[in-house]
Amino acid sequence: MNPSTPMVPIHGLHHFAYRCRDAEETRYFYEDLLGLPLTHIVRADTIPSTGEHCPYVHLFFEMTDGSSMAFFDLGDNIASAPSPNTPRWANHIALRVGSVDAVRTALARLQAAGVDVIGPVDHDGFVLSIYFFDPNGIRLELTTNTATDQTLAQYRRDARPALDAWTREKVSRAASKVPA
Repeated sequence: MNPSTPMVPIHGLHHFAYRCRDAEETRYFYEDLLGLPLTHIVRADTIPSTGEHCPYVHLFFEMTDGSSMAFFDLGDNIASAPSPNTPRWANHIALRVGSVDAVRTALARLQAAGVDVIGPVDHDGFVLSIYFFDPNGIRLELTTNTATDQTLAQYRRDARPALDAWTREKVSRAASKVPA
């Protein structure tokens, strides 16, 4: 295929998958606490894409837009280890809720369930977020847009020039060996 052939349109997220330590512990957290219904389970002994033997259960929890959070329980009670070269705050999944009130309601519910929550954090008028970890050590963010449509449009216009500036600065720092 010619690389100049346009890519097919990507319509949205189908699912994002992580390894989990325990399927039932994960089901309780995502279904009972966060309210995402368990909608599908795949149980198999062989990985369809690779053919390797690895008994597992694959769980899908659906969000209101039809996309899912998914997890693999490999039956060994081991959760994914955090990346040793990445701060724990960097890798996370941000899930969108409908309003500032929804963020605050979620905060109260999570705290009442004994979940340690950071926030709410106002990200310079862009979004309002809370942060917490699931039982597998996966950092989650519940967030809602707080910027106006006009501000969001300006962010879109500024995104590529801002990235280009960052890239030039990064290259310059690397060339002069100055730490960030």
